[in-house]
Amino acid sequence: MNKWSRNQICTVFAAVSSWGLDAFDFFLLIFIIDDIAHSFSVSNKEVALAIFLTLACRPIGAVFIGKMAEKYGRKPVLMANVAAFSILSGLSAFAPTLFIFLAIRCAYGVAMGGIWGVASALAFETIPPKTKGFISGLFQAGYPLGYLSASIIYGLFFDYIRWQDLFLIGTLPIFLVAFIYFFVEESSVWQEAKNEKKENLPIIPVIIKNWPVCIYAIILMTCFNFFSHGTQDVYPLFLKDQHHFTTHTVSIIAILYNIASIIGGVSFGTLSQKIGRPQAMTLAAFFALCAVPLWAFSSSIVLIGLGAFIMQLMMQGAWGIIPIYLTELMPKHTRAVLPGVAYQLGNLLASINLPLQIYIAESYHGDYSISLASIASITAICIMLLMVFNIKKTSSTI
Repeated sequence: MNKWSRNQICTVFAAVSSWGLDAFDFFLLIFIIDDIAHSFSVSNKEVALAIFLTLACRPIGAVFIGKMAEKYGRKPVLMANVAAFSILSGLSAFAPTLFIFLAIRCAYGVAMGGIWGVASALAFETIPPKTKGFISGLFQAGYPLGYLSASIIYGLFFDYIRWQDLFLIGTLPIFLVAFIYFFVEESSVWQEAKNEKKENLPIIPVIIKNWPVCIYAIILMTCFNFFSHGTQDVYPLFLKDQHHFTTHTVSIIAILYNIASIIGGVSFGTLSQKIGRPQAMTLAAFFALCAVPLWAFSSSIVLIGLGAFIMQLMMQGAWGIIPIYLTELMPKHTRAVLPGVAYQLGNLLASINLPLQIYIAESYHGDYSISLASIASITAICIMLLMVFNIKKTSSTI
């Protein structure tokens, strides 16, 4: 059994927290789309553009921030990245117009795009090898943990504060910078590469050399981002506008399905260490597909809650394997860049999801069930097919 050092524990905490707190700010927005629209006297679709722009700008951060982490180290770049998205969250609260709000969310998207690749590289280069499946699930569970935190804050406080105050709460992650500075050490893998004076490989030649893996990873991440955002981003509108649930009911349902997401990510990440990454992702996607009718077309609050719980358990179960799966696919000394680039380019291609789902719902007279079910079903099937025909088999252990 591997014995964990204090640095390994602190590093995992920092990586999970940075990704989770980043997601916290992102998911605050999906609960208050209609409130922001009312404040700026615009439509929900115009405010939804903020989510599109955030997702579309994340590849920029993945490339430039990832390259900085390869050159200057994981630790200082992660600290700067956390500080950046915290400050941008606070600035979102003071946007006087929708245009400026959208501009701030673009900048936030760049900052958000850097976190995943840098934090995951720091974690996987630090932890014991046999724990990588579990840590993959735990790290990716930071995303629903951020969603869970946003759900709790929204449910507890939104009836008593303005939407701008929620973004001010989003500045609190800046305190994580001090924790990283004092308690987290630089990646030993990066240190060794620096000591050996290995030059960072230019990203374009690396992508060209490994183009089959890169294209496969981008297609896979496009499907996965449609899978996650297609089951999450429009869901609060589905609960509020279609089922007319109160703020507290929406919050409770969101809390339950985010708990399921965390359980799913850790469970399937651990399972992938035993049965293999593709097999575990296929299993989770299959059960998510089976859950679509209960999740999208139920009418009672109990069945809706149950469907949401199962869907997010399985969707995030598949997602929990992605951090280590992408890391294992990519060449060494590019793992702070290429996994994040593939992830965020997939985000870019899937960034149309929310406007698309709103458009589908409006085409069916405001029925979000159709848009939710169609996106979830198609992406689950695509993920299973990609796992069957994945171009590079990965071992269940490294």
